Amino acid sequence: MNQSQPNNPLHGITLKAILEYLVAEYGWDRLGDRINIHCFQYEPSINSSLKFLRKADWARAKVERLYLNSISFDQRKGKNNVDVDVDVDEEPNERGSVWDRARRQE
Repeated sequence: MNQSQPNNPLHGITLKAILEYLVAEYGWDRLGDRINIHCFQYEPSINSSLKFLRKADWARAKVERLYLNSISFDQRKGKNNVDVDVDVDEEPNERGSVWDRARRQE
């Protein structure tokens, strides 16, 4: 990992990975309730939301803040250590922080 921004928790995480995490965590309905953005409330999709968030810095800041708060809550509650069912033929479950899992999703 590039050490140019060691104190930036968003370094190396794409906006798409952030949005996918939030949609998986909250769903579009709850996400639209938490952040009052039209693209989350009416015919939401990842692509349309990404287009809007890349243009509107204020909206992106709200999404990033919710992501950081969600990650922080997950870590406090130990969600990052939950085991997932694995088939016998697959390799054992890789544990890691939420940051590691988000980076692997790319």
